[in-house]
Amino acid sequence: MTTQNLLVELFVEELPPKALKKLGDAFAQVLADQLKTQGLASADAAVTAFASPRRLAVHVTGVAGRAADKAVSQKLMPVSVGLTADGQPTPALLKRLGALGADASVVPSLKRAPDGKAEALFFDSIAPGAELAPGLQKALDEALAKLPIPKVMTYQLETDCEQPGWSSVQFVRPAHGLVALHGSTVVPLKALGLTSGNSTHGHRFEAAVDPVILKDADSYGATLLKDGSVIASFEARKTEIARQLAAAAAKVGGGCQPIEDEALLDEVTALVERPNVLTCSFEKAFLDVPQECLILTMKANQKYFPLLDAQGKLTNQFLVVSNICPDDASAVVQGNERVVRPRLADAKFFFDQDRKKSLESRVPALAKVVYHNKLGTQGERMERVCSIAETIGLQLGGAELAARALLSARLAKTDLVTDMVGEFPELQGIMGGYYARHDGLTEDIAFAIEDHYKPRFAGDELPRNMTGVVVALADKLETLVGMFGIGNLPTGDKDPFALRRHALGVVRMLIERQLALNLPDLVDAALNAFGDLVGDPTQSKEQVQHFVYERVATYLRDTGYSAQEVDAVISARPAWGAMASCLTAVRAFAALPEAPALAAANKRIGNIVKKSEGEAAGAAVDTTLFVEAAEKDLFAAMQTTVPSANAQFEAGDYTNSLQTLAALRTPVDAFFDGVMVNAEDPKLKANRLGLLKSLHEAMNRVADLSRLAS
Repeated sequence: MTTQNLLVELFVEELPPKALKKLGDAFAQVLADQLKTQGLASADAAVTAFASPRRLAVHVTGVAGRAADKAVSQKLMPVSVGLTADGQPTPALLKRLGALGADASVVPSLKRAPDGKAEALFFDSIAPGAELAPGLQKALDEALAKLPIPKVMTYQLETDCEQPGWSSVQFVRPAHGLVALHGSTVVPLKALGLTSGNSTHGHRFEAAVDPVILKDADSYGATLLKDGSVIASFEARKTEIARQLAAAAAKVGGGCQPIEDEALLDEVTALVERPNVLTCSFEKAFLDVPQECLILTMKANQKYFPLLDAQGKLTNQFLVVSNICPDDASAVVQGNERVVRPRLADAKFFFDQDRKKSLESRVPALAKVVYHNKLGTQGERMERVCSIAETIGLQLGGAELAARALLSARLAKTDLVTDMVGEFPELQGIMGGYYARHDGLTEDIAFAIEDHYKPRFAGDELPRNMTGVVVALADKLETLVGMFGIGNLPTGDKDPFALRRHALGVVRMLIERQLALNLPDLVDAALNAFGDLVGDPTQSKEQVQHFVYERVATYLRDTGYSAQEVDAVISARPAWGAMASCLTAVRAFAALPEAPALAAANKRIGNIVKKSEGEAAGAAVDTTLFVEAAEKDLFAAMQTTVPSANAQFEAGDYTNSLQTLAALRTPVDAFFDGVMVNAEDPKLKANRLGLLKSLHEAMNRVADLSRLAS
């Protein structure tokens, strides 16, 4: 069976840039997968995706003109239904064979094979392999149907002269060309009102020829580059842009580097077909504006790459990725400089205007901003965050920290009513820090205002000082308790209020800053701040705590610990600052030869104590009631081992505490081998339950060791 490489291209009007990469990858993958499913391409066929602003294409190696025939064994029906007692075909069998294009002559050759409890008839035949044209048509239709199109357009196509009129087509953008080449042969296809051929179009303005004729599938990329002035591959174009950006920055000198932004690089790659990086500049006077504002307006509005100096400070030069390569690029440079100037002037105007009012004077305006229709305004939210922050501050640092946290929390949201944040919501918090410094507030307060949204995402840094940590905790707890309190719980992959991110932020601050705080107390502080707004405080408290501890488990597993180790530690509810040490101790304990037996025994003890909770509660151990030698030995071993383990636990030496308890394996095993816990004498039973309960409590201070049992 001879094979040749295949190329399919759909030529369209400019595709949405933020979706281009996904569209290109999906188009290539689905089409290739369909060819492989039909046997037209092998499972290891190389698939290359192409995506530019005006095209989606795929190159697949080793595609057959016709797939190999396949032997097919098809179940017909039970033997008892298909054949009479003397082995003659029944009408039902003949009808079924007729539907398959066979007749009674094949009955003797039908195979019998077990099918469950009965025996069934099977018809063996050869299914002809798929032809390329219909197979590729099916693959193309499937690829178009499964494209992750953000929003569908409806447009009209003019029909032929014999049937005048218009027909409607729905697609992401109007399509104007279809290429399908198997080697150098055109495969006849139809899609979106188009018929396949071997010609496409290059760059709108700089193509050497139009249309661009493709000789064969393998020359696609090279021909488009030579005749069409287009780099068809998304990845190749992205690499070329990155190379040109680095070269342009190096030419500027002074250690300058273009700002790193993968999303911006992807978007610009999706906007150009022939990238040409140019260096532009703006007036240095604009550098008086916070660089975050200037960087954001250049990136978001103009898709420019700001240049940072060796210290990470913004320079007055920036890089533009043009889609044309004129001999004299001065007009392009001047045009971009002229366009960016009003944007920067707007940012400077907002900054100057905002500084005319202090943050404190903006506090009343928060009462006019709705936070949530069930939870009131931003002003009411601010008061709740202040209450929570003050409570946390008192616990962590006394009156002084509480006062700083209270002031920071009061001003943290005021930049929401500034012109700059109104224009650029991404700068909330950041602008609050700048305006706080302008108002003469201390760096501690300014950092806390700036950082109170942190961590904003996975891997983000934590607030830089304790005041910021307190306000960030208060802000996130207010969100969690408020949303759970009114029933806005995340479901599946839907989390519109980013509650998982808020909970993970709480977890990271508590663990990484080793804060001496108790989660139930934190949730109580937040509930108290809400008053009657929360419907069922008890239910909300349980839900929030469970939700936060789920994030703890995820966080700890992501740091490299096993699910068993994490579950063992979390079940014991250790102090936040002790979690890392407890995990280390559990891992060291699990490596001991005594660990499996002790974990199993611990699980058994836990089950016994739980079933006899009433009898074990408050049961004191009376040594005079010991009958068996094994229970006497276990008690004696505990008198030696447990005090040492407890002392090590209190000193924070969790690893040695668990290893000390490992010495109990032999007496514990002997106890279960030689002692009947559920003795007929109620006094003996209660005494033994009391012994096991005290053992269980001693063994599970660091972690619930039963979670380590397999």
